[in-house]
Amino acid sequence: MPARPQPAPLETDAVIIGAGPVGLFQVFELGLLEARAHVIDALPQVGGQPVALYPGKPIYDIPALAVCTGQELADALMRQIAPFEPVFHLGQQVSHLARQADGRFLVETTAGTRLMARAVFIAAGVGAFQPRPLKAPGAAGLEGTHLLYHLPPPARLAGQRVVVAGGGDQALEWAIRLASATGHDAPACVTLLHRRDAFTAAPETVARMRALSEAGSLRLAFGPLAGLEAEHGRLTRLTYTGADGATQFLPVDTLLASQGMSPRLGPVADWGLAMERKQLVVDTEKFQTSEPGIFAVGDINTYPGKKKLILCGFHEATLAAYGALPYLFPGKDVFFQYTTTSPRLHRLLGVAPEAADDPPPASDGA
Repeated sequence: MPARPQPAPLETDAVIIGAGPVGLFQVFELGLLEARAHVIDALPQVGGQPVALYPGKPIYDIPALAVCTGQELADALMRQIAPFEPVFHLGQQVSHLARQADGRFLVETTAGTRLMARAVFIAAGVGAFQPRPLKAPGAAGLEGTHLLYHLPPPARLAGQRVVVAGGGDQALEWAIRLASATGHDAPACVTLLHRRDAFTAAPETVARMRALSEAGSLRLAFGPLAGLEAEHGRLTRLTYTGADGATQFLPVDTLLASQGMSPRLGPVADWGLAMERKQLVVDTEKFQTSEPGIFAVGDINTYPGKKKLILCGFHEATLAAYGALPYLFPGKDVFFQYTTTSPRLHRLLGVAPEAADDPPPASDGA
């Protein structure tokens, strides 16, 4: 049979690889320049490392915010970029990146998404975060069906016996959310399984979990997971080793495993970009890589004096957006303007009524 023709790629101004805080802020800076952006991330949700690894733990060095959690930071950034309507492609990884004859870039993902962009911004942090697979007898044949590494939509677990395995922020947040569910989408029962009665999650998260346990909404089980048992391809129960060394059995329909995340650089290393110690080499004028039109911001890049801080990534995203203007809008003059005073930017942000024309930019940029 002849190969099925591929659909035409979606055309956009920019593709951003990575939906962590720096990737989300890159959307904002591009939006101020009226550049449309599609965002790709291997994780099923936005927020990158702060949300995947420590959603409830405090962050103290975001300008103007005395303290916020990783989840709160991601939520705030999503509100900030909402006026620009970025398109997200989550749960997929870039598998192919190639310059085309007209100078644009074809970007393809593991999910079959095809994009054509004038510029590419790599904000992949230390790599694409992937869940650490559960290494237990019987696990391999159940992955993706009854053994999951991400929290699915509530309806997927309705009426089921659910076990959450893990002791970090993510595991406890999953258990709390499921144990607090009501109505038709609520699981039949929820159990949190951890190797010992001590957790690495934030204290307030642990307190919420224990309150649900005391109320009888959440069951707790302690001991190392020993194996999974299935009948006709369906998970029926798991075994774990109790404190007395005896094997314990726990009935289960779906197991949610939260064993941490591990970063993988993935295909970035195969794109022919100059690298140094698994990081992309960039200039400090516009944070462009060795390939014109491809920029790298955040923890994925390196340059003299580099500091791996979110606030530094925000600075890099700003200069990268302006550095990409010759590729995004060839031959177009774009004047630097302040969000405080520019009617054009106010319209883009949705904070001012339409006006006929912007005043000419001041010569000093004020």
